[in-house]
Amino acid sequence: MPSVEHRQSTYLNNRAENSHQPTRQRRRAMKGFRSPGQAQQFLAVFSANSPHVRPRRHRLTAPEYRAEMTDRFTTWNPVTGLTTAA
Repeated sequence: MPSVEHRQSTYLNNRAENSHQPTRQRRRAMKGFRSPGQAQQFLAVFSANSPHVRPRRHRLTAPEYRAEMTDRFTTWNPVTGLTTAA
């Protein structure tokens, strides 16, 4: 098919493994817990909060990322009672 762009890489066409990536991330996060129930309890809360502290880095330029993280921590630190590091 000459009109189709053919991309060659070992990872581009591996749809089965890429679809399991969120599962692998959750399993990696569970390593420090004693039971699946304890891990699930933590991950239920963590997954709701993680987008607030982990922006989609691939969509931001470096200055935008730094400004976004500064804004987020300016809001987060008074809530948690933390002071900003110098």
